Amino acid sequence: MKKKILAIVMSIVLVCGIVCAFAACGEKEPEKKTVVVGYTIYEPMNYLDESGKLIGYDTELAEKVFGNLGYEVIFKEIEWSSKYTDLDSGTIDCVWNGFTANTADDDGVLRSDKVDFSYNYMENLQVVVAKKDTVKTAADLKGKLGVAESGSAGEAYAKGFEGTTYKGFLKQTDCLLEVRGDTADFAVVDAQLAKSYVGKGDYANLVIVDGLSSDVEYYAIGFKKGSELVADVNAELEKLGADGTIDALAKKYGVENTAIKDFADQK
Repeated sequence: MKKKILAIVMSIVLVCGIVCAFAACGEKEPEKKTVVVGYTIYEPMNYLDESGKLIGYDTELAEKVFGNLGYEVIFKEIEWSSKYTDLDSGTIDCVWNGFTANTADDDGVLRSDKVDFSYNYMENLQVVVAKKDTVKTAADLKGKLGVAESGSAGEAYAKGFEGTTYKGFLKQTDCLLEVRGDTADFAVVDAQLAKSYVGKGDYANLVIVDGLSSDVEYYAIGFKKGSELVADVNAELEKLGADGTIDALAKKYGVENTAIKDFADQK
């Protein structure tokens, strides 16, 4: 009798185990939230290290902000001239890549009318880059070919010099190559990028021309109009500014003099 009872008990345990196993298999893991960040290769903001890993001030700051918000970050390289299309189509959720906020595009429309921006998080300038001893004043640019990244703030600035011709390129680094190779006379690029490349290595014969820089610009993160992410990202920027994270990251990438750490006056 005891053996029969034991057998029945064991059968019940076995059945329960099988049922539980099937139930467990049927349970779905909770889906992790993801956010797609659009970027271009642009040192020190987003660039590849020697191992091919994407690093940079914008890269790490995006990872910290969205990580704190519970998102897994997917970085997607884009063409800068297609940034609005990518945002509107949902291909990317934001542009975090030295996106100048306080300016208009070449069509005269303010960028803030096209996207929703986060707080300004870094200062920048547009600078003129040329070969040594070829350009000293705006007058020296007359009759010369200038280049800039298509769709960039630099494009509008480059077109503003009187008596010059203009050609657009996909990347700011392409513009520096054009000047280095004598297929363009000057380039207009972001000061952040220029400081990382000009006067070094393959670009040792290039200089930033004093006195031809733009007024101060501000980088911000661009989102599709109506995005609910803006408020959350701004809140995280405030926290990371207050706890010293932004300051440490800025020092790591050499942008401590231009990174904004206090966002109180932008609320």
